[in-house]
Amino acid sequence: MRVIPKRAWLAAGVLGLAALLAGCGGGSSSPTTTTSSSGSSAKPSTSFSTANVSGVGTVLVDGSGKTVYILTADGKTNLPCTDGSGCTGLWPDLPLPDGSSGAKAGTGIDASLLGTKKSSDSETYPTYNGWLMYEYSGDSGPGDSNGQGIKSFGGTWYVLDSSGNPVTSGGSSGGGGY
Repeated sequence: MRVIPKRAWLAAGVLGLAALLAGCGGGSSSPTTTTSSSGSSAKPSTSFSTANVSGVGTVLVDGSGKTVYILTADGKTNLPCTDGSGCTGLWPDLPLPDGSSGAKAGTGIDASLLGTKKSSDSETYPTYNGWLMYEYSGDSGPGDSNGQGIKSFGGTWYVLDSSGNPVTSGGSSGGGGY
């Protein structure tokens, strides 16, 4: 019987652990927006459409099929989510790509409800029925609506229906934000 030195076992264990961690990937807090070396957010798709999302019905999604959300107080006020509050770390905003004048209406979207809002940092953001739109970092992909009904950052997060109205039923009632 051959005896394997402790160093060999240790090296094999370290390599195995490294391979396991590399295969697992990271849990990014903002899966669809990344930060470049200049500090600006990567630009998501400019198109929006509707999709049937379990628990909330037919709602707005971005060009990647991810559910979009709005931040509202009392179901009426369009609250901004800002970097300074840490909000956009959990609820990534959706700036339009440079040179784009607006978002495109996909399936189920009323093009007349699409608009834009320019922020003080010169970024242009898409709106739907006047609402600024965000993604939720807790959604891992299309069909998720884990942010629905979360109370955080001074309001409640809701998805939008095809008419641009907040869907106030379904989803979470807990506090998943700050």
